[in-house]
Amino acid sequence: MKEVNDALKNIQERRPLIVLTGPTSVGKTKLSIALAKAVNGEIISADSMQVYHYMDIGTAKITKEEMDGVTHYLVDQYDPNEEFNVVEFQKEAKKAIEKIYAKGKIPLIVGGTGFYIQAVLNDIDFTENEQDTSYRKELEEIAATKGAAFLHEMLEKVDKDSAEAIHENNVKKVIRALEFYELTGEPISKHNEEQRAKESPYQFMYFVLDQKRDVLYANIDKRVDIMMENGLLEEVRRLKEMGYDRSLVSMQGIGYKEILAYLDGECSLEEAVYIIKRDTRHFAKRQMTWFRRERDVTMVPKQDFDNNEDKILEYMLELLKQKGILS
Repeated sequence: MKEVNDALKNIQERRPLIVLTGPTSVGKTKLSIALAKAVNGEIISADSMQVYHYMDIGTAKITKEEMDGVTHYLVDQYDPNEEFNVVEFQKEAKKAIEKIYAKGKIPLIVGGTGFYIQAVLNDIDFTENEQDTSYRKELEEIAATKGAAFLHEMLEKVDKDSAEAIHENNVKKVIRALEFYELTGEPISKHNEEQRAKESPYQFMYFVLDQKRDVLYANIDKRVDIMMENGLLEEVRRLKEMGYDRSLVSMQGIGYKEILAYLDGECSLEEAVYIIKRDTRHFAKRQMTWFRRERDVTMVPKQDFDNNEDKILEYMLELLKQKGILS
């Protein structure tokens, strides 16, 4: 009986946290503002691209007007040549969470980068193996001389799961996975799985907005067309003139690397736009695969609510009350 009481006490002592996520173009932004206002919350962006200055159109960055007075963290905070990764996100998100609690408010993590969300929710430990190594330099040399594809094949031989999850162009992440295997003798995918299984320090609700695939894909295509109308080409041209190129992680984002390829004469503008739409659709599919495998998620299929955001908000608030996050 004591063990049960201790477990209940542990749950009660955990502080509240709300996650609202889903694939790109599903409609998180507007709903997140309504939810934040309804729960007296503030928002931490879990978007790996909206964190950068000057990258507004291609990231569909939330505007001050759209924020509607709701405080946001990790939006427009880093220059495109500054490194921003899951470790940095976790550190900054934790700081923001403490600031929000200090105000007597509830933190909401909103965005589509699943690993970022997982890092905070499960308090993943990234402290191991952070020191620089000679092996890392060796891998960087291999990437420079033999290319990203060769490096990715090396990873596939020792950690197939990570190779499937990490795109070959994400050289830093491939190197990190190979380095982890070299230092520990175990795949980083196994380590990540163990970390993922940790009990969360938060009393949380993890909402995943979903949409019928044909509707979502149509929304994606429309969003890309709007980005082009709003000046994505000019935005990327300006970034290039500022000295930001494809060697940067930020400029490898969908929408940026394709327009850079056009500006460098590698494809037509029509081809670049086609690739942006195609790769964004593929990205949305990978996002949903990630979210569906996460523990304790609450799927919110928009079509079940006739795509009515008031109904969706009402449903979320009711679940938050049932969970004890809201009184």
